[in-house]
Amino acid sequence: MAEEHPKTSELPEDVETDDCMTSYTYIYSPDLLKDKVAIITGGGSGIGFRIAEVFMRHGCDTVIGSRNLERLTEASKKLIAATGRRCLAVALDVRQPETISAAVEEALKEFGRIDILINNAAGNFLCPATSLSFNAFKTVMEIDTMGTFNASKVVYERWFKDHGGSIVNISATLGYKGQALQVHAGSAKAANDAMTRHLAVEWGPSGVRVNTLAPGPISGTEGYRRLGGLSAETSGVFQTIPLQRAGNKTEMAHGVLFLASRASSYVTGACLVADGGSWLTSANNLTMLLDYWSAGLKRDK
Repeated sequence: MAEEHPKTSELPEDVETDDCMTSYTYIYSPDLLKDKVAIITGGGSGIGFRIAEVFMRHGCDTVIGSRNLERLTEASKKLIAATGRRCLAVALDVRQPETISAAVEEALKEFGRIDILINNAAGNFLCPATSLSFNAFKTVMEIDTMGTFNASKVVYERWFKDHGGSIVNISATLGYKGQALQVHAGSAKAANDAMTRHLAVEWGPSGVRVNTLAPGPISGTEGYRRLGGLSAETSGVFQTIPLQRAGNKTEMAHGVLFLASRASSYVTGACLVADGGSWLTSANNLTMLLDYWSAGLKRDK
C-alpha cells in the first residue's frame, strides 16, 4: 500500500460541496463548546457552513443567517441530521441592523443565550479598479465592513455587554501587499482587521474577545471559484505557496474553533493567518489576472 504524501496525510476531512462530512476526527475535546450558542453570518454555505458543522460536532447549538432563507433551511436540516445539535435558520441582511436585531431576538428566544458571533458574510469578485463601479465598491464595503460592525454592535449591546462572549471576524490577506483586481475586498478586509483591534480594546473589559481569521485560497467555496482558484490549481500556481496546495474548509473551521473557544482564552485583538504561507510568496501576476477576468466577461455574454 502506497504511503500518503506528507503534504496531505494529516489534513482534516472535508467535502467540496455544502454538505456535512461523512466522518470527522476530533483534534479538540468533543465537548469544547458544549451547550454554547453561536451566531454565524453567511452560515448556509462555504466556510460558514463548515464552521457551523464543526461547532455543532463540538457540542454547540448554532444560528445561521443570510438573505437566502431557503438555502439556510436546507443547510440547517443537513447540520441537525449530521450532528444531533440544534440549528436555527434566520433570514438577515448584515447591511440592515434591524434584521440582525430581529435575528438576535429570535436566537435568544430559542436558546436563551449567545456565546459566539462569527462574522463570515462577505461579497467578492475579481475586477480591476478602472472597471469597478462606485456602487460595486460601496456594496462590498457595506457587506464586509459595515456588516461586520453592524452584527458586532447589535450582539454586543443586546447580550455580550452584560454576559461576555467571543467574536471572530473572517478576513483575508488581500490588503497585506496590495492584491491586483481586489481593491474593493482588500480595502474592506483591511478595515475589518483594524476594527478587530479597536473592538478588542473597547470591549475587553466586558469579557468580550475579538479576533480575526484570515484564510488563503480555500477549495470548495464560492470565493475559490470566483477568484480563479480552479484555474490556479490546474496551471500549477499553487506550487508557489509554501505548503503547495489550497486549504480546505475544515482547516478554517478548526482555526475559528480555536479563536472562539476557551482554547484561546487570553487571545484578543489577534489575526490568525491560515493561508499556507500564500501571501508571503504568491506572485501578484497582473497580466494573468486580467486575462482571467476578461475571459470571464466573454463567458458571461
